[in-house]
Amino acid sequence: MNKILIYDTTLRDGSQAEGVSFTVADKKKIALKLDEIGVHYIEGGWPGSNPKDKEFFKLMQSVKLNNAKLAAFSSTRRKGLKASEDPNYKELIDAKTPVVCIFGKSWDLHVIDVLKATLEENLEIIRDSVSFLKKKGKEVVYDAEHFFDGYKNNPEYALKTLQAADEAGADFLVLCDTNGGSLPEEVSGIIAEIKDHVKASLGIHTHNDCGLGVANSLSAVEAGCAQVQGTFNGFGERCGNADLSIIIAVLSSKLEYKTIPQNKLKSLKDTAYYISEIANLPIPDFHAFTGHSAFAHTAGVHIEAILKNSKAYEHIDPSTFGNHRRFITSELAGKMPLIQKAQELAVKIDKKSPEAKEILKALQKKELEGYQFEGADASFELFMKKHLKKYKPFFKLEGFRVHTEKKADGSAWAEATIHIEVKGEKRFSASDSVGPVDALDKALRKALIKSYPSLEHMHLTDFKVRVLDTKDGTSAKVRVLIESQDEHDAWTTVGVHENIIEASWEALVDSVEYKLLKDSKK
Repeated sequence: MNKILIYDTTLRDGSQAEGVSFTVADKKKIALKLDEIGVHYIEGGWPGSNPKDKEFFKLMQSVKLNNAKLAAFSSTRRKGLKASEDPNYKELIDAKTPVVCIFGKSWDLHVIDVLKATLEENLEIIRDSVSFLKKKGKEVVYDAEHFFDGYKNNPEYALKTLQAADEAGADFLVLCDTNGGSLPEEVSGIIAEIKDHVKASLGIHTHNDCGLGVANSLSAVEAGCAQVQGTFNGFGERCGNADLSIIIAVLSSKLEYKTIPQNKLKSLKDTAYYISEIANLPIPDFHAFTGHSAFAHTAGVHIEAILKNSKAYEHIDPSTFGNHRRFITSELAGKMPLIQKAQELAVKIDKKSPEAKEILKALQKKELEGYQFEGADASFELFMKKHLKKYKPFFKLEGFRVHTEKKADGSAWAEATIHIEVKGEKRFSASDSVGPVDALDKALRKALIKSYPSLEHMHLTDFKVRVLDTKDGTSAKVRVLIESQDEHDAWTTVGVHENIIEASWEALVDSVEYKLLKDSKK
């Protein structure tokens, strides 16, 4: 079984995603998580570009990694300076990482129009940069920026840039599809043409601008690349980078390559959600392998078949990568999700049992009232527990009040106060925010945190409102869906009422109770 080295650049390329801003502490947490799962390289950032990355590398000098090598990133040296004179290279050396990754120009368009250098000057810049770093005892990963575009435009010159890095001693030559515009057959075809003209091992670095980041990476591996660069969850600039969580899953299960250790594959989903939580970028439910809906089944025919043989409608065992099968209740699914959920709760019922009929009747009544459990799995589990007498509330509401105010300067403000009883103790809390639901959420968790400290590790990631009876205007019933997430999973809850605050409260309570229920099973 061939080994493919996983090079993670979530802390650099991933941090360029719109809306992501990792602190130094965040970067350390993610680095330790990546090391724990067994990636081979962790690119920590560009120490010469900003103080935060410089501080991160200083911090990591006292941190022991058990599996991964830490890499610092930079460009080839500046035009007109020797590598030994370039301030960026002083920062690279001061980072004290065993690996450095530098990118250089492969596309003659970039050399002439961006770098404003001659083609020969660029080759000398590459040679000098790699040679200097090798003399400093570094493992050098050379990223050939825009390689595929450069090769398509001027194949002879693009190859010369690779050979310059190769001759100077680069350990890896990484072919970059920087603009994300190449196709899998182009990637594999170009690699086949160049791989015998260099000595160093090849790597691949793709972007997802055509939605082909993963496909191009897999194509490159099949063509002979031994290292894959990417980010967890595909975070990155524009449309993102190649998604390592999917690449690892496919390479390990479909193409039978060795990537991270076999015993760490079950941690793939947990790692994906952990990084998502820190980045505050939710993983799409339909995300392959690790997504909340990746193994969710709705149609009754599908569910019955899976219960007989899971291979009927699943391409792989969900637990392989730490996920799990879910049966979603809807008008299409009939009684099967009810029966399956009851079995999970250690209650045996079948299609003909009175319990199944009773629960189905209650479910249909809820749906008639406007509830939709198809997209609210957590509320559905709580619904089932209540009807199967398996439910015990974690707290009791005694009352809440929400006050909203529109100020003269145009700003809005909300305050929530709440009285609850927790484990026999009466508590009061208050909180404010720009919106009433967020104020309620904060007030509730403030009252509960003393007894349930794990609530610190969850937050709301999405809030949707749908008007159910538009003909009733502002007095119409509304359905609220709240999506929440912690370091390990995401879940959705639902509330329905004519009062949007009450509907939100119902979904909010379900969300908190599901989190506590989930934690109590550990």
